[in-house]
Amino acid sequence: MRRQLAGVAAAAVAVIALTPGQALAMHISEGILPPAWVGLWFAVAAPFVAFGLHVIKTRRARHSRYMAMLAMVGAAVFLISCMPIPVPVAGSCSHPCGTGLAAILVGPAATVVIAGIALVFQALFMAHGGLTTLGANIVSMGIVGAFAGYAAYRVVRRLSGSAVLGAFAAGLVSDWATYAATSLILSSALHGDGSLWTMFWAILAAFVPTQLPLGILEGLLSAGAYRFVMARRPELFEPAPISLEEV
Repeated sequence: MRRQLAGVAAAAVAVIALTPGQALAMHISEGILPPAWVGLWFAVAAPFVAFGLHVIKTRRARHSRYMAMLAMVGAAVFLISCMPIPVPVAGSCSHPCGTGLAAILVGPAATVVIAGIALVFQALFMAHGGLTTLGANIVSMGIVGAFAGYAAYRVVRRLSGSAVLGAFAAGLVSDWATYAATSLILSSALHGDGSLWTMFWAILAAFVPTQLPLGILEGLLSAGAYRFVMARRPELFEPAPISLEEV
């Protein structure tokens, strides 16, 4: 397991070294959250990360190709989630997340761990997000994004029977859910004496011009990637989670 996770880390460092450029702020930036909220979001994220590590260990023992898929998906999430699109009104950036696709390939619990690793490297080497806001960013991109995307995939697949359509829904929903969660996290901590919901809708509205089409594009990317992997390497797919231990 350490070897495969080290492979993800090495891939991330290689991407950083080969793609130098101006850092554009995205995720929730370092220092923006008050200390009490920093602690709260770390407390929320911690059990999900611990459970994700448990699931990775369990599935590694049961499925021989799981770690290969995990390493591949981890590198993809890192690449996808560090493509910033400036949002002038918000003074921040929109970006695709990749967690919806990851959730249907390796499971939502493992995706929380993958997102956490990607966020750490982006905070340390690319000035995206931050270490104090790591818990909050894991909650929005890793937890909300992964589980919302996976739920959308399961619902659409059950209703339509199409895995590709389900993958599109996973990418779309995870993207939009991530930014809704980010808006709620920011407004909860920063609304002061004003209305929480007024600030929430103001922050969310600032992301709409870029994130609305970006979510659709991420859905198309997820569907295309799912179809590609299924056509080229179907043996990498493991059975869908059927119990709590397999989430």
